[in-house]
Amino acid sequence: MLGRVAVRRGDEDVRLTPLTTRVLLRLVAAEGEAVASGDLYADLWGEPVRGRIARAHRTEVQKRVLELRRVLEPGAAASAGTLLRTEHVLTRRGQESAYRLTLGPERLDALEFAGLFHDAARSGTARAIVLLTRALELWRGRPLGEVADTAFAQPLIRRLTGMYEAVCAELIRAHTEWDRPELALPVAERLAAQRPHDDAVLEQVQGLWARVRERHGAELLRHEFATARAVVVVKRGDLFSETDASLVAGFGDTFDTATEDDLVISRDSVQGQLLHRVFGGDRALLDRELRRGLRTVEPSGRESVQDKPRGKRLRYPVGTVVPVPLAEPGRRVFAVAYSRQGLDLVARSTPEDLRYSLARLWESVARHGLLRPVAIPLVGAGLARVTELEGHEVIGMIAETFLRACRDHPVASELRIVIRPSDLRRIQLPEVARLVEGLDADGPATHGFGYEAGER
Repeated sequence: MLGRVAVRRGDEDVRLTPLTTRVLLRLVAAEGEAVASGDLYADLWGEPVRGRIARAHRTEVQKRVLELRRVLEPGAAASAGTLLRTEHVLTRRGQESAYRLTLGPERLDALEFAGLFHDAARSGTARAIVLLTRALELWRGRPLGEVADTAFAQPLIRRLTGMYEAVCAELIRAHTEWDRPELALPVAERLAAQRPHDDAVLEQVQGLWARVRERHGAELLRHEFATARAVVVVKRGDLFSETDASLVAGFGDTFDTATEDDLVISRDSVQGQLLHRVFGGDRALLDRELRRGLRTVEPSGRESVQDKPRGKRLRYPVGTVVPVPLAEPGRRVFAVAYSRQGLDLVARSTPEDLRYSLARLWESVARHGLLRPVAIPLVGAGLARVTELEGHEVIGMIAETFLRACRDHPVASELRIVIRPSDLRRIQLPEVARLVEGLDADGPATHGFGYEAGER
């Protein structure tokens, strides 16, 4: 009844003629009371019955009641029906047949809605939110809409509408108090649609919208992947401001950290900022943590002093990941080697190297990241640029490999891809949205992001 009338038997919708639908609504509006034949005819056929109801009129009512009974209890005899009962009542016109609808909350959404509303009033806030949210899910539009212009329907419509507005108001209040404006906003918008001329409700919507924008203002895209039980966020900002998340820093295969004169590692690179902003410029401390993590990794080669006079000379396989612990408990920097540093000190990578390294990265995050959010820069788009990929394709590859990893085991509650404001002009944001929103937990068959995970 909460919206256009829908009658379902099992999983099937049952069609009623318009007049029989109105008979059903008249009985619902009686809220469990018996309705005499003469009153049914007067209310629905629009002809007053002053004396005894005429046989022809009584027959019209009986035909509609019979149709309704066949829908509610197919195969049951009229005298054996329990959902639509026939009774005899004494009216001002004399004794008449009357009809009583006895649907419980498991069969009538209006009663289920009212039950949830009253149960929520007796519950604590957390439980009340669950109950009120379930109640709101039942509401599909104006109740008893097909007879909204009749006098008999007005009391129930007003009562249900009042409960609906109270449900919305309480959910808005609860979500706001719990500092979840993003959950309160859609409820406020529903209430504003119900009360379009209420300035106070409109101001509430505007205020909640402003709070959501303030909280997520830096976000360019947020997409929840239910099957992966993870969220992918693309945002502009500073990677090192994500203080509630573990971080990812791309390295070359030598894990160099020297930023003197910007010859080996640029001070402006993620590695350079990691050294100076996270480790306070203490290169010995960062190198010590990297060496600790690399103890169990077999080097892939060693350069001579003649060939590589600057920087580190021991090389490790591309795809090597070192989880470096930070001061905050549980936070880490995942140092991932996705490029090869040439003897000319220029880092170079390929789509194949990047994809393989990302796959190994998510394995390490799943093992050491404690399922907390993880923030990653636009790896492959900086000084070790993967020239074959555009910025939006790098974002797509990061998101896709993350979701593929989530298919096998939990990795992180949230992936944040953080883009520096200066890099935004090189990113095609509509393509980012198209690529990310086209992913699922299994990843697409192909999205033009390079190679399949694990291929070398």
